[in-house]
Amino acid sequence: MYWTERLPLLWNRIVRHGTAARQFICCQKKKILYALAGAMLCGAVLLLWPMDVSEYKRIDFSGEMVDRSGNLLYPFLNQEEQWCFERNLEEISPRLIQATIAAEDQRFYIHPGVDPIAVLRAVWQNLCGARVVSGASTLTMQAVKLTHPYRRSYLDKILQAIEAVRLQCRLSKDEILWIYLNRAPYGQNLVGCEAASWRYFGKPASELTISEAALLAALPKSPSQTMPLRHPRRARARRDYVLRRMHEEGFITLQELHDAIIQPLSTHYHAFPMYAPHLAIQIKRKPSEAKKIQTTLDLTTQKNIERLAKEATQHFKGEIGNAAAIVVDVSTANIIARVGSADFLHTPGGGQVDLCQAQRSPGSALKPFLYALAMQQNQLYACETLLDESWDQGLYNPENFDLKYRGLISADYALRHSLNVPAVTLLERIGVEGFYNYLKEIGLSTLTRNPEYYGLGLTLGNAEVKLEEVAAAYCALANLGTYRNLRVFENQPPSHEQQILTRGTGLKVYEMLEQPFPQELLQENVEVINAPERVCWKTGTSQGRRDAWAFVFNRHYVVGVWMGNNDSHPSRQLVGANSALPLAAKIFRALPKRNDPSWPEVKQDLKPVSICAVSGLPTSEWCKQKRTVYLPREQFLHRICDMHYPSTATDETESNTGGVIQRWPSTPHGWDLANITTAYIQRESHDSTSQKAVFKDLRILEPSNHAEFVLTQQSDGDIIRVRTSLDTKERLHWYDSESYLGTSTPESPIHLQLKPGSHRLTCMTDEGMVDTIIYIVHEPATSILN
Repeated sequence: MYWTERLPLLWNRIVRHGTAARQFICCQKKKILYALAGAMLCGAVLLLWPMDVSEYKRIDFSGEMVDRSGNLLYPFLNQEEQWCFERNLEEISPRLIQATIAAEDQRFYIHPGVDPIAVLRAVWQNLCGARVVSGASTLTMQAVKLTHPYRRSYLDKILQAIEAVRLQCRLSKDEILWIYLNRAPYGQNLVGCEAASWRYFGKPASELTISEAALLAALPKSPSQTMPLRHPRRARARRDYVLRRMHEEGFITLQELHDAIIQPLSTHYHAFPMYAPHLAIQIKRKPSEAKKIQTTLDLTTQKNIERLAKEATQHFKGEIGNAAAIVVDVSTANIIARVGSADFLHTPGGGQVDLCQAQRSPGSALKPFLYALAMQQNQLYACETLLDESWDQGLYNPENFDLKYRGLISADYALRHSLNVPAVTLLERIGVEGFYNYLKEIGLSTLTRNPEYYGLGLTLGNAEVKLEEVAAAYCALANLGTYRNLRVFENQPPSHEQQILTRGTGLKVYEMLEQPFPQELLQENVEVINAPERVCWKTGTSQGRRDAWAFVFNRHYVVGVWMGNNDSHPSRQLVGANSALPLAAKIFRALPKRNDPSWPEVKQDLKPVSICAVSGLPTSEWCKQKRTVYLPREQFLHRICDMHYPSTATDETESNTGGVIQRWPSTPHGWDLANITTAYIQRESHDSTSQKAVFKDLRILEPSNHAEFVLTQQSDGDIIRVRTSLDTKERLHWYDSESYLGTSTPESPIHLQLKPGSHRLTCMTDEGMVDTIIYIVHEPATSILN
């Protein structure tokens, strides 16, 4: 009854007011049109007024040190003490983009910066709820807010909307999305999705799953209230809401929704990657405008080398406190791994010390450069005979590391076994100043005193060097004599190439230093297809056992290793072959395999030369014993054998037999078989069959070095026959630890009775050549594996 009476009255009122409105419009038509035109003009001017959009892209990003593939190695906080990493949309998981749109702005790609539908919905919800229920913010409006924070008022909201429309007229949707994903807060001091992904999931935003992407998309709305590390229940509830929105928008299937919802949050506090920290310190000390510094390092290799270096020091815990390593790609001279200390935070004496740059005594690690220079200057042939004997020249008396001498040996044997007296003899021959200048030429910057200060000890390690610089020099050897500065940053221009050796000399250095790793000597029955790559290596041990070095190379890589203690205190374990070389070998064998040849081709760089089998020098007319070797094609053959000449004796028998005299220098001081000045003379027959070969390479073959045995306690079960490389040629003397075992001959070999314990077995020829191995014998109940 009420409505039947009221409806006619309401209708009449509407008609009356409508008529009045029409009359008003008709009367004020021009004014209204002017007002509308003015409003449109103001709107156009407002939209088209110049606007600096660069401030939206000007984000205070954190600095990043990345590897050669762009993988994060080490991040830096920005000026606001926040983690904020720049990422393009291509570097962000599409799932995160979908989740962000589904949760924040479902009509993002169709509205002009403000969503009219969302605005009407927000107005209705706010009026019905008599409070602010919904803000209708689009991603564009949030990008504006993140750049220019506004107060929470209706006027500020209107200004924010106007700015969003203005911004939308100047930037693409993808650019606006980039601003949002790189500026949005994700809890704590995390800004941008990349920092949040690393912190919560320990991986880049490009690898997020559906569940992880939904969680990150849920955080910016209220990062402090839904931060998963503090409020996991709220975070999960918000994540599930985003997942349902993704399904409603068609981004994921129903099955994907079910699979994602049942997933736990799986968020933990993950520390940011911090690899190659010493290199990162260098970057931090030299600020750069570039926020992302790309290095030549390889993340996988860097991880492995840091782990191996740490394990190596733990193996020698209490005796060796630190290790440093560097890996170089020979083809480019790029550093692909660099470890300044074994443990940056917990190394005794300070892991922050960069041992790749520290100055340490190299021991014998510089000897290959001495031999290379001598060959380059035509002062040495790799095959010539040198003398390893006591050197008695006043106060300077160099000795070998094992305090033993080998007698007459070839130059390549002397280098491979790192004998000191032949090296000093050679340095005396070419001159200290020449070697000193050569070391400076190949990049050793630590030689700051004059050559006389170092003297003949320069080749034995009385100068200090840096691991990084010596690795560059070895890279030149590996590159057949072409020296380049090492590169560690991609923006470094390639260094100028300098030919410090001829290719032929480089090939001879390869031959002289090639040898398998000691632990691989036992691999006798390995199939050729699985045989390890050929390698060259050289070790060094400083005086007093304070530094141990090892350098390994072929055409692919150079590996340099230093081991020691920060405070330089000595250790009996600090021997290059015992500590540094095993680590260098592990590193080298763990490096990525390559398809190109790992060994240089000889081509036409070597030539056959007939040499005297005794002196190792090109033959004179009186040399009867000869053999053929290959020497660098460009090497002069002016140094010929000066040992042999015809006898001037009047003895009729000797004259009829054509006697030849051998003369030998009496001391390693001034030793040069091409120019003998002081000598003792040995008369010998022209009959070559009566002469012994001078070249011997004594090596104990059985038992092998570091062999282990278990006693059987059976009759004749604990006796082994020893075997050497000279069993069929020489009489040999045997010692077990300090006990003399006896003598073996080609006709009468010697047998070894095994006894429990660690033993040092030594073999010596009549001429004084020595080889020593270590072997261990276990009781029957003791396992070799224990």
